[in-house]
Amino acid sequence: QERLVESGGGLVQPGGSLRLSCAASGFALDYYAIGWFRQAPGKEREGILCISNNDANTHYADSVKGRFTISRDNAKSTVYLQMNSLKAEDTAVYYCALDEEPYYYCSPDEFDYWGQGTQVTVSS
Repeated sequence: QERLVESGGGLVQPGGSLRLSCAASGFALDYYAIGWFRQAPGKEREGILCISNNDANTHYADSVKGRFTISRDNAKSTVYLQMNSLKAEDTAVYYCALDEEPYYYCSPDEFDYWGQGTQVTVSS
């Protein structure tokens, strides 16, 4: 059965790093676009990074560009989000998502398959 499970969240101090993982059981990742999204309290869910199935196209939100990196390991059916230089405003629930269709805007509305999310809290 197809399933997405995020892990790796937790509490980290400003300036620290975390790596989130998304185990994509039952998905052939090379056929899917991948998105990482986050939702902070009181805010809309936003796309922070999206990558096409062949890695030809990558979108980074301005707020994370240069600090966050998305990657995939197709053989392990796992996607990653490496987060460096974390800031308090990065605090949110982070979600991974997959879609068989090419994305246009890295919008949550474009993605069909979602995990349950993992909490990231950046605080001193």
